Amino acid sequence: MNEFFAGIFAAFLSILPGGAAEDIGFPGYLEADYVYVAPVSPGRIAGIDVAEGQTIAVGDVLFALDDAQQQALLAAAEARVASARATLENLVTGSRSQEIDVIRASLGKAQSDLALAEANFARSEKLLAAGAVPAVRVEQDRAALASAQAQVEQLTAQVGVAELPARNAQQVAAEANLTAAEADADRAALDLKDRQTLAPIAGVVDRLFYSKGEMAAVGTPVVSILPEGVLKARFFVPETERAGLAVGATVSVGCDGCTAMTARITYLAAEPQTTPPVIYSREERGRLVYLVEAELDAPGILRPGQPVTVTP
Repeated sequence: MNEFFAGIFAAFLSILPGGAAEDIGFPGYLEADYVYVAPVSPGRIAGIDVAEGQTIAVGDVLFALDDAQQQALLAAAEARVASARATLENLVTGSRSQEIDVIRASLGKAQSDLALAEANFARSEKLLAAGAVPAVRVEQDRAALASAQAQVEQLTAQVGVAELPARNAQQVAAEANLTAAEADADRAALDLKDRQTLAPIAGVVDRLFYSKGEMAAVGTPVVSILPEGVLKARFFVPETERAGLAVGATVSVGCDGCTAMTARITYLAAEPQTTPPVIYSREERGRLVYLVEAELDAPGILRPGQPVTVTP
C-alpha cells in the first residue's frame, strides 16, 4: 500500500472530532511485507515454474535461467578432475622437467593470484555482513581462493622437491593439481545450481515481473511472494486516543463481509502526521494522528489492500 492511501486515512482522521473514533473505530487497511526474489547472476529466463496466485512451499522452483554455458564449464571442469586423478593414480615414474628458476617464477605469479583471491574473499565477507551481496558471492570467492591456494601449494611442492627424485616431485604436483581441479569443479557446479532459483519462504506468488525469454538482471526482482500468515492492519489514531494504545495490546479488526478478528499492535509511530504547521496548541493537537500497525492472529483469506476498521 503506497503513501497516497496512508495520507488519505490520516487526513480523514485529522478532521474527526476527538470522540468520534470511539464510536466508529479507527479506519485503516490491510498490508503485508512482500518478499522479492531476484537471480544471483544475470541471464535469459528459460522457464518460470509458478503462476500468480499459486501457493508455494520453501524450496519450490520459481524460475530458471539458461544454463548451457554453465553446463559446458562444469563438464570441462569435471574432465580436468578425471585427467588429474588418472595422472596421479597411474604415475609410476617421472623426472624433473623444469628448471628451479622457472618453477619459482610460476610460484611468484601464483602467490600474487592468491593475494588477490584472499582480498576478494575478505571483501565479500564484509559485504555479506552488510547485506550488500548474496551468500553465493562469498561461496564463489571461497572456491576461487581454494583454487589459488592449491596452485601455490602445487608450485611450492615442486620447488621443495626439485632436488629429490623426479617421481616424488611429479607425484606431489599431481596431488596438488587434482585438488585445484576439484575446487574448479565445485565452483562450476555452484554456478550451475544458481541458474535455478528456489522459493526462500512459503506463501502465495503475488506478481511475476518477467516472462520466459526475457533477460533478468542481478538484484532485479522476477517474482514477489506474499508470505503465508503474515498480514497486518495499518490504521491511524487521533492524538487524544494515542495514550490508550501500546505495543503488544490486542485490538479488534473488522471489514465489510467478514467477521471481527483479533490483532496485536506491533508498531506505534512516535511522530504524528498532520498538514498544518506543527503548533501544539490544544486545538492543533486534536488534528494530529499517529500510524499504528497490528499483526492479525488469523487473517484467513483476506488480502492486502482490504479496508478495515479497528477498535481497541
